[in-house]
Amino acid sequence: MSYKAEIKDYKGKDAIYMTAGKYTAIVAPFNGSNLQEMRDVENDIEFFRKDDSFTAEDLKGFAEVYGFPTLLFPNRLEDGVLKCTDYTYTFPITDVEGNNHLHGFLHLREHTIVSVESTADSAIAKTEYVYDENDPFFSTFPVKLKAEFTFTLKDDGMSYEFTVTNLSDRQLPYGVCNHTAMNGPFTSTGEPLDTRLYVTIGAKWLLNDRGNPTGDTIPLDNHDKQYQTGSMIPVKHKLDNDVYNMDTDEVDGRPFRGAIATDIATGKKIFYEVDDNFKFWVLWNDGGEKGFFCPEPMTWMINAPNLPLSFAESGYLELAPGQSKTVYEHIYSTK
Repeated sequence: MSYKAEIKDYKGKDAIYMTAGKYTAIVAPFNGSNLQEMRDVENDIEFFRKDDSFTAEDLKGFAEVYGFPTLLFPNRLEDGVLKCTDYTYTFPITDVEGNNHLHGFLHLREHTIVSVESTADSAIAKTEYVYDENDPFFSTFPVKLKAEFTFTLKDDGMSYEFTVTNLSDRQLPYGVCNHTAMNGPFTSTGEPLDTRLYVTIGAKWLLNDRGNPTGDTIPLDNHDKQYQTGSMIPVKHKLDNDVYNMDTDEVDGRPFRGAIATDIATGKKIFYEVDDNFKFWVLWNDGGEKGFFCPEPMTWMINAPNLPLSFAESGYLELAPGQSKTVYEHIYSTK
């Protein structure tokens, strides 16, 4: 088996090319440490949405809907407001129609390559971003932090670690999401309508006309239950912010917290597994006609800092000065 990680040119920018067994991957530090591409070469599986004609600047302009971007903070903040226990911040409105702020800033920055190495059984890439007074957003949100990314590619797929450390003397609101843009279909010869999606969903959240939770949950209908049975076709029709609590189910005799995409014509599968720091799902596909779908795991609920819910219910969390928190994810494929 070959295990390799090296820095090479990607669309005129430095990127990290990784190989391990049947897998290849490209990490793009210039695009917010996006896991820009991942393939199972042996089984002709292209995990994430990509466009070979895109320039680096194109990718940065569409950072949320290509590859595997990490968002700090997840989804919408109503009226741009982020209420912490020690301060209230007002972010710019980036969703004019709903008068919300969307997605924060981390995925829009050029990050630094920390290390690239190969071992006897893995390829490893580490990147980071230090957010401080040098960032243009700092006047709006003056809370220093470090974001650290570790990508480890092995025979069993990609393991991902993301750590946030509070470098300030204030409380740091902590909410993390991956806006995972999966291909549908995910093989070169696959048919869109042969794609199925299973997701470990729990209770569904009712949203208002601005796309923010009301604080109420509602019963699952036949549409929602398709995620539970793995019969959901996640493309060619609209998935418009289906929002759920995240459950842990059992798959192949072991606990599983995540999503599974299947090509029913071939039996090929993508497994996307997350740890129990992630409490919620958002399912979305930008209208359904663009060949991708997003199973988005989130540590906090949409608009969590402003909801009339306990922190335990909303997933809202703060890191004290000097405190760190790490989340873990695992992405792999089978046939």
